[in-house]
Amino acid sequence: MNWSPFLLENLPFAHGAPLGLATLRAVPEDFQVDEISGFEPSGEGEHLFLHIRKRNQNTSWLASQIARVAGVREDAVSYAGLKDRRAVTTQWFSVHVPNRQLPDMSALWNDDIELVTQTWNTRKLKRGAHQGNRFVITLRDVEGERSAIDARLALIAAQGVPNYFGPQRFGFNNANLGAGEALLAGKPRRRLNHRESLGLSAVRSALFNRVLGERTGSGCWNACLPGDVLMLDGRNSFFRPDADDAALADRLHRQEIHPTGPLFGAGNSPVTGEVLALEDRIATETDGLVDRLAAFGIDNQRRALRLHVVGLVSEWLDEGSLRLSFALPSGAFATSVLRELVQLRESADAIPVE
Repeated sequence: MNWSPFLLENLPFAHGAPLGLATLRAVPEDFQVDEISGFEPSGEGEHLFLHIRKRNQNTSWLASQIARVAGVREDAVSYAGLKDRRAVTTQWFSVHVPNRQLPDMSALWNDDIELVTQTWNTRKLKRGAHQGNRFVITLRDVEGERSAIDARLALIAAQGVPNYFGPQRFGFNNANLGAGEALLAGKPRRRLNHRESLGLSAVRSALFNRVLGERTGSGCWNACLPGDVLMLDGRNSFFRPDADDAALADRLHRQEIHPTGPLFGAGNSPVTGEVLALEDRIATETDGLVDRLAAFGIDNQRRALRLHVVGLVSEWLDEGSLRLSFALPSGAFATSVLRELVQLRESADAIPVE
């Protein structure tokens, strides 16, 4: 299948073309991510919680090293979400230690992997358990008119950006997409390993991007169309709006609620009318992939079309260096924010995937 129309670099912008060029991740410290957990470990139980700051390390590799040093199986180590490799990130890991005998982890810590704190909890850390991530990103060698960039940042803060899946989801050279398509061509299976799950997730994400791209191109990515279902900001549940709700337009304007798009799978779609017609048309362009996702037991879900960029603050450090601070909900991509501002040049040794 030709995935080109589904990829971020070929999808429409909401606020106009990028206003210049900038270098992203000149050094790992230019991309800082702190996980917002949304919970407090109980201090009791048999799951050791490790709050770790890592530099230039990938999450899944670090999880395997934690398992090795702790002397446990890899599936005894879990984390809420993947974090960027070329970055400085802080996140929680959990290790199942049934006898509560604290393992000696000292061999793991070095200049690039630092233990911030540790405690215990009664349950393991599950994927998606975090509320979101807080970013501090420094763009270097910024080329563009400062006043125009500042105005675009104000627009992004006020209106949000399309909630596209970023390139990290699709893997290096889009390898996850190819793997997912190959898997869907085979016999349906319900038990998948981590790599296979990433492949199916990549396919669903690309299809979502295609729907969102259509709505962004027509200017209705942040509006409620007939037949839409809406999602509260920062939540995953959706609802069907009341057509007579006079406050609906104002709530959309304040980014309290967002229209949604499909993460295709099994089950009836909750949308109707012209929204359903659009999503059905996209589904028919996928060479049967939507039907195959359903056959693999993947449930139909919804995702907000708009991304609310919370607490966006900018600071010019010098003539060509711009620091941005903001928070995003879990599952959102900072690259989807940055692309609405400038075209990014990554350092030659930067690897934009886990």
